[in-house]
Amino acid sequence: MQNAYTLDERKDAKGTGINPLRNRIGWGAVALLAVFVIFAAPPGIAVPRYDGIWSVAIVTKKGDCIASYRYPIRISNGVLVNAGDLLISVSGKVAPNGAVTVTVSHGDTSAAGSGRLSGMVGSGSWSGVSCSGSWTAERRS
Repeated sequence: MQNAYTLDERKDAKGTGINPLRNRIGWGAVALLAVFVIFAAPPGIAVPRYDGIWSVAIVTKKGDCIASYRYPIRISNGVLVNAGDLLISVSGKVAPNGAVTVTVSHGDTSAAGSGRLSGMVGSGSWSGVSCSGSWTAERRS
């Protein structure tokens, strides 16, 4: 008697087909791919844990700029924007690891900053044409 089973129709010792094994392997691959996609987010997109309102304190350490200043920043989907009523333009991003890059401008003056957020706080440095200093941040919401 000739075995007429194709590869997909073969039976194991219990009489079940081998398709369930293929299905388990297939679902395992899908689950592994999903984990990879979740944890390997593109570097420009911050994890929502940084989203919200942050209070940022700017301190001048070198140059003839205002000694210190505090204003709110909103982070939404990793993008920084001004959250206050001031006529200050804020643009920047937060990476998934908390690394921050930001540019703040008002009129024809601007400054660039970088640093890192971690949990509910952050810190870094900034520099402009004639001034430089540091910044700290605290999460408010």
